[in-house]
Amino acid sequence: MTQGEIASRPFWAARNWSADAGAGSIHDDGTATRLGFRGGTVAGNIHMDQCAALLVEEYGKRWFEDGALSMYFQNATTDGERVQALCEVPREQQPVRVWVRREDDLAVAEGTASVGDHSASALRTRDLRATAPERLRILRGLAAGQSLGEWHETLTGEKQLARYAAGAISDPLRWYGEASPWGGPVATPSTAVELLWGVPMRGLEGSLGEAVGLFGAIEVAHHAGPLLLGERYRVTAEVVALSESPRTESLWFDSFAYRGDALVASHRMMLRFMKASSPLYDDVDLDGAGGGGRS
Repeated sequence: MTQGEIASRPFWAARNWSADAGAGSIHDDGTATRLGFRGGTVAGNIHMDQCAALLVEEYGKRWFEDGALSMYFQNATTDGERVQALCEVPREQQPVRVWVRREDDLAVAEGTASVGDHSASALRTRDLRATAPERLRILRGLAAGQSLGEWHETLTGEKQLARYAAGAISDPLRWYGEASPWGGPVATPSTAVELLWGVPMRGLEGSLGEAVGLFGAIEVAHHAGPLLLGERYRVTAEVVALSESPRTESLWFDSFAYRGDALVASHRMMLRFMKASSPLYDDVDLDGAGGGGRS
C-alpha cells in the first residue's frame, strides 16, 4: 500500500523463534524479565524478514541482487506482538528510510534501504562510538581489526523451509520455499543473518564468558546476490569496533559470504552484551542505568 510518499505492508504477528534457546538467552522469558525486559524478545533479524517483501515491491527482484537493508533496533517486541514495515517510496536519491513499528506505534527499528551503492547506509554512516579497550570487561579479549576466522559453510536453510511450509514467515515471498528467478529458493534476511552472524560466532567461543547478548543493529547487503539455499559459501569476519553504554558493552563486526572469489553478500552487526548479566560487573551498581524493554 502506498499513501503519499510512504509505502507499507500489513501488520503481522512477530514470533519469538528462539524461545527454545533455553535459560540464559535473552529470548527466554525468565532471563529477559530479570534483565528488565517485558519478556523473551523477538530477534531483530525476524523483523527484517518483514521488510523484504516491502523492498521487493518497491525495487523489484533487484533488491535481492544488489540491495541492502540497514537497521538499528530501538525497542524489543515479544512473541505475537503485531508489527508493520514501512519505507519512503524510492526516488533517484539513495538510500531511503525504512522503519518498523508496533501496532500501538511504538518504534521497533529504523534504518535505510538501498540498491547499488550502500556506502551511505544507516550503519555505514553511524558513529560507532569506539571506546578505550581498558574500559571493557566482557569484550576485553577483542580488538578492532581482529579476524574472527574463515569458514566454508553450506546454507541449508532448514529452519526457513520448515517455517515456509508451515506458513509461519511474516509477509512471505514464494521465492523462500519454491523456485526463484535465480533458480532455487533464496535466503530471507533472517537466514542470511544466521549464516553471517551464526558462523562467525564460532570465532568467539570461549572469549566472552557469561554474558547475555542481543542484536542491537544489523545490515544485510547483497553484492552479487541473492544467497541461495543449498549453496556452499566461504565466510569471513572481522571486528570493526568495540563500544559501551551504561548498561551494555557492544561488539561491531563485519562478515562476508563469497561464491568462489565473488562477494555475494556482506553483513554488519552490533551485538549488545548486558553488563547486569555478567559476573565481571558484580562490583558495579547498574541500578538506574535505564528502563526495560530496549533492544
